[in-house]
Amino acid sequence: MALARLLDSDLFWSFRRSPVTVLSALVALVCVLGAALAPWIAPHNPFDLASLNLGDAFKPPAWDEIGEASYPLGTDDQGRDMLSAIMYGARISLLVGVCAVLFSTLLGVTIGLVAGYLGGSVDGLLMRIADIQLTFPSILIALLVDGIVRAALPREAHDQIALFVVIFAIGISAWPQFARTVRSSTLVERNKEYVLAARVIGLSPLHIMATHVLPNVLGPVLVIATLNLGNAIITEATLSFLGVGVPPTHPSLGTLIRIGNDFLFSGEWWITIFPGAALVAMVLSVNLLGDWLRDALNPKLR
Repeated sequence: MALARLLDSDLFWSFRRSPVTVLSALVALVCVLGAALAPWIAPHNPFDLASLNLGDAFKPPAWDEIGEASYPLGTDDQGRDMLSAIMYGARISLLVGVCAVLFSTLLGVTIGLVAGYLGGSVDGLLMRIADIQLTFPSILIALLVDGIVRAALPREAHDQIALFVVIFAIGISAWPQFARTVRSSTLVERNKEYVLAARVIGLSPLHIMATHVLPNVLGPVLVIATLNLGNAIITEATLSFLGVGVPPTHPSLGTLIRIGNDFLFSGEWWITIFPGAALVAMVLSVNLLGDWLRDALNPKLR
């Protein structure tokens, strides 16, 4: 029944009427499936040090006259298969992006609900904090948070917690967008009849915010989360390119691009071009889906 209602909905009609959106969804699906199923469908395990052979380093893509079919996109300086490295790297990029967006969504929605519903000095304080943070670029905040956490923890623990630090650093830099959007919607919803009726029957503010106001402000949040997923993936790639992201032993797409950048002008272009193309395809498809979702959920933009 739920699937039938979805297929008969205006949202699905809008989706199938847009060839760009359908193509973007297919590209995003390929990226997600390739990353999720990498341990089973990747030609090689690029992080198994015992299987690496330096004699296979710098092999060009398979269509080159000296390329090999077992390495469709060539190999890097350590003999790792580039196709397999991209699939495994995309897993980390997507994991960081999704977890960072979930964290920033949870934090931003909570702060926005509290600020919008309570108002007064609480609203003023929380929004001024958000305004101050919005004056700084998100990548700068992520770098600052990453640097502070790494300086506070022992060096031997850096690799073990690097993934969590990156997720926290990216997530904490994006919450103001969610908070401001949810606050604006909450200011409208809190004066409607259903909220006033809930107050009259004695429901607590927390119960009203969680069960009455929250479901009615999630539409814009879904759009912002989709668009922020692309930004989070780009931010993680930037941090990894700068050498402060995930550890080199489990590189993301940003790390692969940084490694390939050292060999770009020596002729081994495939080491950086293919990870870069995968990153562009992933982020572009997510952003196009976010644009479509924004238009589909807002009748004024149709």
